Amino acid sequence: MSSLLKYITSNIQLPEQSVQNTINLLNDACTIPFISRYRKEVTGNLDEVQIGDIVKYKEQFEALEKRKAAILKALEEQGVLTSDLEQKITSTSDLTTLEDLYLPYKKSRKTKAEKARQLGLEPLAKIIMSQNARDVESVAFRYVKGDVNSVEDALEGARHIIAEWINERSDIRNNIRYQLERFAIISTKAVKTKENEEEAQKFKDYFNWEESLCRIPSHRLLAILRAEKEGFIRVKIEIDDDRALNKIEQRIIKSNNDCAEQIEIAIKDAYKRLLLPSLSNEALQQAKQKADEAAITVFAKNLKQLLLGSPLGEKRVLAIDPGFRTGCKIVCLDAQGQLKHNETIYPHPPKNDSTGAIKKISTLAEAYKIEAIAIGNGTASRETEALVRKIRFKNDMQVFVVSEAGASIYSASKIARDEFPNYDVTVRGSVSIGRRLQDPLAELVKIDAKSIGVGQYQHDVDQTKLKSELDTVVEHCVNAVGVNLNTASKSLLSYVSGIGPKLAENIVTYRDMNGAFKSRTDLKSVPRLGGKAFEQGSAFLRIKDAKNPLDDSAVHPESYHIVKTIAKNEGKTVSELIGNASVLKTINLKQYVSDKVGLPTLQDIVKELEKPGLDIREQAKVFTFNQNIKTITDVQEGQLLPGIVNNVTNFGAFVDIGIKESGLIHISNLSDGFVSDVNEHVSLHQQVIVKVLEVDLPRKRIQLKLHK
Repeated sequence: MSSLLKYITSNIQLPEQSVQNTINLLNDACTIPFISRYRKEVTGNLDEVQIGDIVKYKEQFEALEKRKAAILKALEEQGVLTSDLEQKITSTSDLTTLEDLYLPYKKSRKTKAEKARQLGLEPLAKIIMSQNARDVESVAFRYVKGDVNSVEDALEGARHIIAEWINERSDIRNNIRYQLERFAIISTKAVKTKENEEEAQKFKDYFNWEESLCRIPSHRLLAILRAEKEGFIRVKIEIDDDRALNKIEQRIIKSNNDCAEQIEIAIKDAYKRLLLPSLSNEALQQAKQKADEAAITVFAKNLKQLLLGSPLGEKRVLAIDPGFRTGCKIVCLDAQGQLKHNETIYPHPPKNDSTGAIKKISTLAEAYKIEAIAIGNGTASRETEALVRKIRFKNDMQVFVVSEAGASIYSASKIARDEFPNYDVTVRGSVSIGRRLQDPLAELVKIDAKSIGVGQYQHDVDQTKLKSELDTVVEHCVNAVGVNLNTASKSLLSYVSGIGPKLAENIVTYRDMNGAFKSRTDLKSVPRLGGKAFEQGSAFLRIKDAKNPLDDSAVHPESYHIVKTIAKNEGKTVSELIGNASVLKTINLKQYVSDKVGLPTLQDIVKELEKPGLDIREQAKVFTFNQNIKTITDVQEGQLLPGIVNNVTNFGAFVDIGIKESGLIHISNLSDGFVSDVNEHVSLHQQVIVKVLEVDLPRKRIQLKLHK
């Protein structure tokens, strides 16, 4: 078994062959969506999560091996690499252990111990550590020479060397790590000069706080660390010093003489100056990593729910970005999201031209055969919605309130400028609102996921890990839904398996120059789109009304011949086979099993033929807030209100009830029983009924309970 395979299988319980085959596919530049969907026989039917775990541990192993190589090279250059040390380093599978092994050899020349060595005091340190000398001061007197001015100077230098030895002992370090892991307390104190500042008040709860480090919830740790970073509090990690010192003394002190006294002083110095600062910081960083992972997991779940939000589909939309003084910006979009018209109306104060606004909306709705209206949920949203609902349209009109989160980021971005070079940010923002209603996924991929506002402390977590996780989520969602090759933006195409930003740009350029793609095989004419990219991406790209109906399905081109054979054997054309459930259910798939194609792929093909290109997302539903609730002063205890979940965290869910302030359903109010995972009870953009428990007007906070 290879070292990589052994490392991965020791961390995740999956069959060795499945893991090895997946590693081979990954090494062959295959993507997670492609492997999980089209290589089920090879992997033993592993899903995206399991393959993602293999990728994670593969990357961890590679980083560990890279660090080992760097350390071995450094030790060899120092001339201190023994065969025993090399064996220990190459056999370790843990980064912390690896760094402990390297610790004695990466000294700074400025340490107290190194200065003592340069003064020739290491032999004295060794004599003391042997614990045999009866009169340490007499022994130390022999070292009083040069820059060593006294016996005490000699003993102090020797103690610094002993302290360093103690600090470098992995058994002692691991024992303190254990105590920090089990018993550490995180405490905070306010910075007196800043505690009365207005910005500091949001951290007021942590001006004098104490809690077990191993039990602190992720959101609270991240809040504390942010408060420290902004200079409002000081943070300390503490354990029982006496217990820690006793544990070290038990391991080192074996006598009861002058040497023991010197070692005891050195132990206290090593603990206070070297061990505790370093290892408490390590413990805090590990707690931070766990908090980051928890926050990133919440963010990823929310983002997935948001991206897979219900699309209205290809409908003609009138979108409104509401406002008071600056007016409401209106745009009309065709069914493919192309901008057809834009202008501004002023129905609200100070102009109050509601009559003109109603007339204008009615005229535009008729002129552009509008089928739905999208209203941004920002300033003046409720007033604009009320105005629109007064209008008597000639045809049935669906009215939706759409989240504006991140629309301003998009409207000022290079993507938006390239798309609409002749329009200002207000028009671009309105277009984004309308397109979000038509297809949330296609529009939201244009915005940096961190700016969508569906996480907790997203700016405080490890940004590299956050970006990696969110990119994975976006990639999963895009490939799970599939992409219309002839209408998709560069941003959307870049997330398709095997494509990436450069090929996405080449696809759009080719499409602009040559017109719509007529078949998937046309992709091979796109510059730099080779066989590997075609293999990885083609099945996730759809072509509406293609000559070959399979081009608008999730059947991979490599399996078209199988479908043709099945159709021929059933006496049907491929078109007649598609959607023909009665025939598809009677097919004996075992007769089509071969060395390259197994039952999982064949079952997927038949499932896809039953409903080709089926969108996994639900259809968009109209939603109306309580029209009597306009501000927080209208909210009263005991009210039952309709709302939309607009953020999910580890401690509860925030709900938009149609006013500026979102209410919080604390995790304890999601159910009458114990709740371990908020996502088991609510999801992002879910329409819910909530009961108002408490309204705190001064702090503008609303406590809610989920009403079943």
